[in-house]
Amino acid sequence: MYAVVATGGKQYKVREGEILRVEKIPGEVGAPVSFDKVLMASDGETVSIGQPFLENIAVSGHITEQGKAKKVLVFKYKRRKRYRRKNGHRQPYTAVRIDGITL
Repeated sequence: MYAVVATGGKQYKVREGEILRVEKIPGEVGAPVSFDKVLMASDGETVSIGQPFLENIAVSGHITEQGKAKKVLVFKYKRRKRYRRKNGHRQPYTAVRIDGITL
């Protein structure tokens, strides 16, 4: 059984028991999370596709970690103009363990 959910402007294919890293969701570690924007769901035999979302289907889980990703360096450079800018960015994320898909 799997589902495709939309959160943080992205789409993720999820299964029960796996850990998913999504854009930051407010909440403490251990807090329950529910994704109600389900685009597609399958139970192994039938596939349901929403237009754009499915009704009465939700994916539930709980937060396992709040953290920051590895640093990405942003370097701007213009040759012969003595222009250099170096900047770093760490994107915050939330790790969610998927508990169940309710059909």
